[in-house]
Amino acid sequence: MEEGKAGGTWLGISTRGKLGALTNYLQPRQEPYARGRGELVTHFLTSDMDSLSYLKKVSTEGHLYNGFNLIAADLSTAKEDVVCYYGNRGEPEPIVLTPGTYGLSNALLETPWKKLCFGKQLFMEVVEQSEALPKDTLITHLLDVLNNEEAQLPDPAIEDQGREYVQPILSKYAAVCVRCATYGTRTNTIILVDADGHVTFTERSLLNKDTSHWETNTYEFTLQS
Repeated sequence: MEEGKAGGTWLGISTRGKLGALTNYLQPRQEPYARGRGELVTHFLTSDMDSLSYLKKVSTEGHLYNGFNLIAADLSTAKEDVVCYYGNRGEPEPIVLTPGTYGLSNALLETPWKKLCFGKQLFMEVVEQSEALPKDTLITHLLDVLNNEEAQLPDPAIEDQGREYVQPILSKYAAVCVRCATYGTRTNTIILVDADGHVTFTERSLLNKDTSHWETNTYEFTLQS
């Protein structure tokens, strides 16, 4: 969408078990000449660096980008998964995440925006019943979580961080799923990885900016690691 910043992605997983996910950090003003953040995910997915080493490298270049959060993970059936996090508006060094449930929006990891806490609650309700659900039903329930449009207001934390930029769209922005005339959620992605390394990647994408028309595609593969 921005000239000179094409070719990246926000979320991806490779057959080698490398997973990358990125969100923007809400800031009132963007630096127009900053590097495109989407390359951070694609560079990791195509590199031979492990997740922590990659994020350490990225942390030395964090000042070159507008605000972002980056999750990098090495998933494996042969050894423990490693999931790491770095945000260039937070601590200077990346961290390795301990097993658990995390929420990430457009602030730092686990920042308790109301919509983040609400989304985590909805997510955990689905997870708690997941073993009893067929996979297709589980994916449908998770997509329902991602499409919840209930605004979680008031939320001074969003207002303080976004200031004048977020005020005109606050009533929409404060929901898990954002639906504004010219800004909002255009893709939902669910990634399931089972104990045998079988990956189910389901993506639901908006067609022609029309929120009544979506296309869903599913890809399945087994991790090579």
